[in-house]
Amino acid sequence: MSNPPVAVVTALTRLGLVSSLGFTLLAGLPVAAETPPYPQALAFADKSAHAVLARAGRETCLRGKLTKALLGLSNSCEAAGMTTPLCRLADKAVIVTPMSLAFMDQTSRQLLDLIAGGSGVVAPSATSTLPSSPEPAVEP
Repeated sequence: MSNPPVAVVTALTRLGLVSSLGFTLLAGLPVAAETPPYPQALAFADKSAHAVLARAGRETCLRGKLTKALLGLSNSCEAAGMTTPLCRLADKAVIVTPMSLAFMDQTSRQLLDLIAGGSGVVAPSATSTLPSSPEPAVEP
């Protein structure tokens, strides 16, 4: 059985969900999902960001989806040795707790902006309409 990715354990430790000593306890647990390849993590981040902005689900579910997307993106960036603005945003945003709706919206907009202009790998979904952004974007 493989251990959880280091970035996941680090994020969970920062969130207070597991102590660094608890890492050894996690070693025997099955890993829910391996680190996704970067294009897959990017596509899931795109889908999750659109879901948040469209309010496509309960707030708690959207928070979980965005958190999972940020963790996956952070892990895939780490695995690929990437340090792009998108990777830095994922690293910074995933450790923010609790995530307010305003923070989720702002992070989602930043994700979509970086995905559309930064990598060109995955275009934003054409089926979602982004709401206007009253608050300024924060540089990652």
